[in-house]
Amino acid sequence: MKSESVILDRGEVNKKMRHYETMYIVDADTPDENVEAIIEKYKKVVTDGGGEVSEAGRWEKGRRKLAYAISKKREGFYVLMQFTSGNEVPKELDRIFRIGDDTLRHLILRQNDDEE
Repeated sequence: MKSESVILDRGEVNKKMRHYETMYIVDADTPDENVEAIIEKYKKVVTDGGGEVSEAGRWEKGRRKLAYAISKKREGFYVLMQFTSGNEVPKELDRIFRIGDDTLRHLILRQNDDEE
């Protein structure tokens, strides 16, 4: 099993950067300016954690009917974000998704499983 970090000469720790992708669903009744604010909020979580967002925005298919009701909602905006970060950022992002009430569902995936 490989270590997640590399110790440098002077005792500094270099965190390994990995590629991640997250998709989350925002309530379709949310006004456009609020959707943009929500996107910026989650981008800020990544950048504050030392990550870099390569792409973030509404999924090209945009507003979609959900397969089943989530919190009594039948439609939502799908938002896709791709970023590079250490392994602590997705954990923090997941924590914030869970405690926030501005998203209906979320999923965070590591894009390349062979990145070790």
